[in-house]
Amino acid sequence: MALFFFDTDDGRMSVRDSTGLELEDREAARREAIAALTLIAKDVLPNDDPYAISVTVRDDQRQAIFHASLTLVAEWLV
Repeated sequence: MALFFFDTDDGRMSVRDSTGLELEDREAARREAIAALTLIAKDVLPNDDPYAISVTVRDDQRQAIFHASLTLVAEWLV
């Protein structure tokens, strides 16, 4: 098991994880980061502006090892 930290940023607010999460390996951390993006996007109701969120994973040495981002665009077509 290894400790990983998940920092989020949506362009308005940046949250640096100081607690971390014990996971089996880097691949598990990658899956956790991507899952977090989908959970966050599920709760966002953008007005006609795109909403972008990113997650950066840091290892137990506090070095960034993975980055994922998601942009949610909701717009009327007529």
